Amino acid sequence: MYLFDTDTLSNIVKRRPSEQLLLRLQGLPMGLQYTTSINIGEIYYGACRTRQRDQIIKAFEAHVFPNITILPFDKKSGVAFGRLKAALEKQGIGCSEPDLRIAAIAIQHDLILITGNVKHFVDIPGLSIENWI
Repeated sequence: MYLFDTDTLSNIVKRRPSEQLLLRLQGLPMGLQYTTSINIGEIYYGACRTRQRDQIIKAFEAHVFPNITILPFDKKSGVAFGRLKAALEKQGIGCSEPDLRIAAIAIQHDLILITGNVKHFVDIPGLSIENWI
């Protein structure tokens, strides 16, 4: 099962999406595709900062969100987040809070994170990462 990061979801609605990504998605059942409420927030934030806000949001609402399960940041995610953040701080490793929250949800649900921003997540223990872009 796979959890799609914001950059991967955004790639799907680009004028020229990654062919490799589209090929990987073609045979992947919807029941194996996840993202998080954190990613949805990042998508809306990005869209609301552009002139094409309505067009971008319509594309996600029509082509992405109906085909993916959106996981919340809940109590178990909060526990995983707190433990990860403390462990990384002890090692002197910094990580953005949104990325760490996404990672916590992926770890909690035993999902592989699909991202083109591997460097943002590579130091997080227990997180499986793949780049399909």
